[in-house]
Amino acid sequence: MSRLTEWAYPLAESLLAEPLPRRWRHCLGVAERARTIGLILGQDADLLEAAAVLHDIGYAPDLAKTGFHPLDGARYLRDMANADHRVINLVAHHSCSWLEAEARGMREELEDEFAREHDHLNDALCYCDMNTTPDGTPTNPIDRINEITGRYGPESLIGKFIRRAEPEILGCTSRVLDRVAAAKRQPM
Repeated sequence: MSRLTEWAYPLAESLLAEPLPRRWRHCLGVAERARTIGLILGQDADLLEAAAVLHDIGYAPDLAKTGFHPLDGARYLRDMANADHRVINLVAHHSCSWLEAEARGMREELEDEFAREHDHLNDALCYCDMNTTPDGTPTNPIDRINEITGRYGPESLIGKFIRRAEPEILGCTSRVLDRVAAAKRQPM
């Protein structure tokens, strides 16, 4: 483990394991997906894994201030945890959060406070999140989107957001899988 992941896992566990054990299992699964695509990330592999295990900390009861977990998690990481700015930015913008922020009337607030990371990292984190069930097991993005819609309801803000984000989520998955396939074809 790198210094970054050695720091990220205990922090995420301390915030999620007891109050939200299912969310904690999901974050562990997302981090496991991150490890499976590390070959396409080079020196950013640890950065992605750290962001993956931390991406949903904004759901923690002590952190949930606005009800918009990417923003709440990123603010905590910036203001209280002195986190790496790239981890913070990935948490803030994970899984098409700008579209949810827009639906909540918070997109300007999100974008003013947190810069977006490189597209390949945003794609990778979205891929990891949307290919992991709430219990932390592998899935595919179609089933994950359907599960989210079913859990929140198709007419809810989240249900509408996730359907609006579906083309981008599928695009992220496709781009990541293309990069993984290309990397595997490269001679050693």
